[in-house]
Order: sequence, then structure tokens, then C-alpha cells
Amino acid sequence: MVLDRYRKAADWFLVPVASRMLHVNPNVVSWIAFLAAVGAGISFFLGGAGFLGLALVLILVNSYLDALDGKIAKMAGKASVRGDFLDHVLDRYADVFMLGGIAFNAMYCRLEIGTLALLGVLLTSYMGTQAQAVGQGRAYGGVLGRADRLVLLFLGGLIQLIVAPSGGVTFGVGALSFGPLEWVLVLFAVLGNLTAVQRGVSTWRGFSAKSP
Repeated sequence: MVLDRYRKAADWFLVPVASRMLHVNPNVVSWIAFLAAVGAGISFFLGGAGFLGLALVLILVNSYLDALDGKIAKMAGKASVRGDFLDHVLDRYADVFMLGGIAFNAMYCRLEIGTLALLGVLLTSYMGTQAQAVGQGRAYGGVLGRADRLVLLFLGGLIQLIVAPSGGVTFGVGALSFGPLEWVLVLFAVLGNLTAVQRGVSTWRGFSAKSP
């Protein structure tokens, strides 16, 4: 997960805001982030320059608030297992809405590509939580984490907005020819499933030879 290396660097634009919001319930911030993701998914589904631009703005809102809720919780001493559970559940629904909005818009993506991308994203998360369920702690490793996905999704949407906001433009050769947003989902399908496999293998190797 490339961007996880720079998690500390994000404090410079998170801490000042979080320090002014210590009285706010971080769960409320998580819900607002989720609603932004729902709005982004709907905007992707509706398509066109206006809605595509709105989707990009809402991705930024979701990304920032998704990082801010945890920072508020830690700084205010409000971190809890319940809050962590809510955050992860809402993140998964957020992923489904945002990617689903693209997958079901034929202007931007073929449904089969979108389905494979969703599988990759959801299986990545499943492998992470399954590692935790068997006592090895939550697994965050692999080549494609959520922060990476959000950055790629924003960049793909931005390119789509610039070159073909209503679709119809593809890049590639033959069967490997996709629009900008579709290329992003192809990456999610390939790298997401690869990340899920990496986490699964890491968890498997984490068991001792004597484990039942």
C-alpha cells in the first residue's frame, strides 16, 4: 500500500482541523463521509461533465473526512471498537456505491469489468478482517489499499472529465482498450484481487506448523 507510507505526513492538514473538532462525535464524521461517497456514486451513475465534476469533489470530501474521523477519535480519546467497526462497514458500502456508480454507467465502463473490480476491492477488505478474526491482527498489507484506490479513482475521473466526460473515448489496443475510468477499474480488478491473495498468503504463513 503505497500511500500508507505517508500517513504521518497527512497530519499537517488533519491535526489542525481535528483539534478544533474534539467536541464532535467521530461517528458523525464517518456518516458524512459515507453520504459523500453515496453522492459520488450517484453522480458517476448519472454521468456527464457536471455530475462527473461533482463526483470528483465528493471523492475528495469522502477521502478527507474518512481520515479525519479517526484523527478526531484518537485526539479526543474517543476511539472505540464500536467506532472502528462502524468506520469499516461504512467504508465498504462507500466502495460499493462509488465503484457501482461507474460499473452501471455504460458510458464509462462495462459491467463485467466493474463487477470484477468490486470483487477485488471487497475481497481485499475481507482478507484483512479475516486475519484479525483468526487472531493475527488486521492485515493492511498488499499493493492496493483504500487510500491508493481513492487517489486512482480521482485521477481516472479527472482524466475522464478532461478528455471524454460523456464517454466514447478509449485507450489501448484491441480487447485491451478502455476508457479512463474503465482503466482504473481494470487496475482495481487485477491489483485488488492480487492484494487479497497477498493478504491471504501472509495470514496462512502466520500460522505456526502446530496450529490446528
